[in-house]
Amino acid sequence: MKKASRKQWIKCIVVLVLYLAFLYWIKSWWGLVVVPFLFDAYITKLVPWAWWKSLKSNFWRSVMSWVDAIVFALVGVYFANLYWFQNYTIPSSSLEKSLLVGDYLYVSKVAYGPRKPITPLTMPLTQHTMPKWLGGGKSYIEKPRWSYKRVAGWGRIKQNDIVVFNYPTGDTIVTNPQYAAKDYYKLASDISELLCGGYPATDSLPAWEERQAYERFLAKGRKYIADNERVFGSIDSRPADRRENYVKRCVGLPGQTLEIRDRIIYLDGVANKEPDNVQYFYQVVTTRPIPERLSHELGISQEDLRGRNAAGTLYYLPLTSRMVDDLRRRDFVESVTLMPQETDGGLYPLNKRTGWSIDNYGPLWIPAKGATVQLTLDNLPFYERPIRVYEGNDLEVRDGVIYINGQAATSYTFRMDYYWMQGDNRHNSLDSRYWGFVPEDHIVGKPRFIWLSLDKDRGLFNGKIRWKRLFTGVGKYN
Repeated sequence: MKKASRKQWIKCIVVLVLYLAFLYWIKSWWGLVVVPFLFDAYITKLVPWAWWKSLKSNFWRSVMSWVDAIVFALVGVYFANLYWFQNYTIPSSSLEKSLLVGDYLYVSKVAYGPRKPITPLTMPLTQHTMPKWLGGGKSYIEKPRWSYKRVAGWGRIKQNDIVVFNYPTGDTIVTNPQYAAKDYYKLASDISELLCGGYPATDSLPAWEERQAYERFLAKGRKYIADNERVFGSIDSRPADRRENYVKRCVGLPGQTLEIRDRIIYLDGVANKEPDNVQYFYQVVTTRPIPERLSHELGISQEDLRGRNAAGTLYYLPLTSRMVDDLRRRDFVESVTLMPQETDGGLYPLNKRTGWSIDNYGPLWIPAKGATVQLTLDNLPFYERPIRVYEGNDLEVRDGVIYINGQAATSYTFRMDYYWMQGDNRHNSLDSRYWGFVPEDHIVGKPRFIWLSLDKDRGLFNGKIRWKRLFTGVGKYN
């Protein structure tokens, strides 16, 4: 064995110190098994790590050098995406105009503390599905599956932070790609509504009978999906860290009571400041079509313009207050009228008729770690999913009595913090008003800046790249 040089010892010590600091940070001492291999790679060199360099064939040496570089890069990307950062693309308009469709975000995982992997064996650069050219299918292996733990980060989620998180109701999916991105529970509810000709009339029923009526109602949709596998595909599940990534604004923190009155969010009775670029749907009446140049100047996308009549004189558009003021000053615009949103039977919770709408919702208490809620059949629908699904308890109701893990229960103490997330495009956002609380084990990270922004409505040489947005902090557009 050749004696190691001073330079090799220095490199080895630096690498070992950094690696041990990393293990201390993530509190995973099983990683010490790697230390002997690191020492060997720099000092003893008993294992022929670069064996391919001795191959006689130039071709195979070249091939193996590429394989070596790719494997090293994939391992680096795997750990970087787990603990430091992740890229995220804005796919929908739910946060416009704070964030735009086509924005590419740098998402910091250390902002709130990176979550240790729940399913550690996964293909780097994939969320849950392999690329089509690799055959599709799951990009992760179900076992081992580790329990939720989070490493210390720079801070905690603050009021009105924009947050990336895993889609809470993405635990159950159907495998047909046409429906796989849809919320399974909302899909089943919508099918039940069609099959039954509407939602159950439960206004005059006591809570116990109301629950039974909704269980029968929702069971119809679930059964229809299960019986029509050729249409929907099979029913499958995903662990928390393999569910779709979503990005919304955190408008409600653990322990707060949230209520929406006439579109304004109130927290513990105090109005929450709206984002500068918050949008609502308006009816716009004009004497002629809105010019393409003006729509681009205002930020009205081609997707937004689909809500218009054939003559181009009646529009239903998501607009900010600035856009409303601008349109009202135009001589060809006759009126710009806010569109109130009616009661929506598809709001959270799906198994209770509340009479709420996306503009008037609540009041609703947001669960906090260590806090106890008194359970009744009337408020159980709001907290059943966190208790049963997110915190893994067996919950059932028999003869009007709530049982948790086989014991009659009149209260429950939560083990995690929960958050309320909404989009800034308030009338066109699939958010907590539809699927409820976001548990802390679903939090991914905080967007820091936009590193690329592409306008899908423009050509490559016609303003495709939004240069002014490049490398701007996300907070600048809040």
